[in-house]
Amino acid sequence: MWRRNYPPTARSEAQYAGMALGFAILRARFHGQIPTKGPATMSVASGLLRGGVLALCLALAAVPACRSKRDLMSSSPEILYKKAKQAVNGQDFGNAIKMYEALTARYPFTDQARQARLDLIYCYYRSGEKESAIDAADTFIRENPTHPRLDYAWYIKGLVDFERSANIIERTFRVDLAERPPATARKSFASFRTVVEQYPKSEYAHDALKRMIFLRNRLGQYEVHVARYYFKRGAYVAASQRAKSAIEQYDGAPTTREALEILIASYDRLDLKDLAAQARQVYEANYSGEVAQRRAATHKPWWKFW
Repeated sequence: MWRRNYPPTARSEAQYAGMALGFAILRARFHGQIPTKGPATMSVASGLLRGGVLALCLALAAVPACRSKRDLMSSSPEILYKKAKQAVNGQDFGNAIKMYEALTARYPFTDQARQARLDLIYCYYRSGEKESAIDAADTFIRENPTHPRLDYAWYIKGLVDFERSANIIERTFRVDLAERPPATARKSFASFRTVVEQYPKSEYAHDALKRMIFLRNRLGQYEVHVARYYFKRGAYVAASQRAKSAIEQYDGAPTTREALEILIASYDRLDLKDLAAQARQVYEANYSGEVAQRRAATHKPWWKFW
């Protein structure tokens, strides 16, 4: 004969806690920790009773939480997505992430899971988990190459890299960001360019274009900064390459004029007359006037003071 095992309920949890309390009192009395008579008996017993009541309350409080979590995990994909969406609308991105992740893990091939993967990118971004947002965007782009909302994934990816600002030390000492290698700026520029070029009718294309202009100016400043550094030290080949890169890749940036000046001066130092003449023609066509003369730094021997 066999007996069917039912899951524990709130009543059974309470019974177990009461039984545990009784066993604790009996065990303490057996070991002589509780005297059989006198006021000490009541004092120790009341202490154990208070501890047992506290354990009973905790057990009763844990039962509804476990039950609600179990019910949530066994919910249909429609209910899971609806609850996750409500969490997003309430700015509770932590719980939204948990429910979206549960949805994609339990029902990976449903329409709700496909939309949840897209919503996860936004939740990661809003909750400050930038690396997770980038990984989620890359995964979505790789697994859904024909999805109609790919522009959104590219836009959020560019936005995450765009908002990587200077740290507290750089802000305190007002470090010139134009002199810092802009690795994340290049990634952001590439993501926004994908939105603008591949999805020109996207609702995010206009904002992506404005951010591209800002990033173009910053990247152009960095290229000219490096070209200027090389020119001052007499590395004219390297200076001409970086100046040419600044002109070709970031055309229209405010630093284009200085890049042309460095390019012309570098060609003159290298005695590349034809290339220097062509660069001068471009300069005169865009900035009517003579090219400013640039001088490279001359390194004197350490023992000369004149």
